[in-house]
Amino acid sequence: MLKRLAVLFAMVAAMVALVGVGPAAAAGPAVLGGGSGIIVGGEAMCTLTTIGHDGAGRLVGITAGHCGEPGMAITSSHNEEAGIVGHMVSKSTQWDYAVIEFNPAKVVPVNRVGGVTITGIGAPANFPDIVCKEGLRTGNTCGITWGDLVQTNETWTQMCVIEGDSGSPVVRGTTLVGMVNAYVGFACIGPELGTNIDVIMADINARGGVGAGYRPI
Repeated sequence: MLKRLAVLFAMVAAMVALVGVGPAAAAGPAVLGGGSGIIVGGEAMCTLTTIGHDGAGRLVGITAGHCGEPGMAITSSHNEEAGIVGHMVSKSTQWDYAVIEFNPAKVVPVNRVGGVTITGIGAPANFPDIVCKEGLRTGNTCGITWGDLVQTNETWTQMCVIEGDSGSPVVRGTTLVGMVNAYVGFACIGPELGTNIDVIMADINARGGVGAGYRPI
């Protein structure tokens, strides 16, 4: 009798184990917008500036050019299980931006991430405008605009940024006016330096191809 019970228990345990075995649930798509953290080429941690569609209807985004090179895969820092969600397709060393083409089956685009909402693209901020950014490393920070360096098409602000915030959207209200590219001196002490978004858009349109005719979500 004891042997029969032991065999019966073993059979029940095996059946329970089999019931619990099945294919792993597929990871959902990555939710991405201006301010989302991205991983470029499996290594570089950066921030997405904006996401939307170009004139051909492709789902595209922008980040800082120094984050990687064309051809590199893009994954979401908050949903790596989604796998590769896009690839960097082009970059500008002069203006330090890069264009990303996303797989629409892998991405849910949004216009709000954290404390930043993007409803449109506008002219550069000027002193004493207050601008804000949403970044992978330091989240939502704001600061005064020191000025637009017309000769370089860049703007200095007093927002806190560190490594990983590269590419962060710079907004005045809900208008995208620039991207974070660097800081001067010491992180979160020295001024932030970023490229004006109107210059980036003009360059993308002049080049043509992926990204031309871009409009944010």
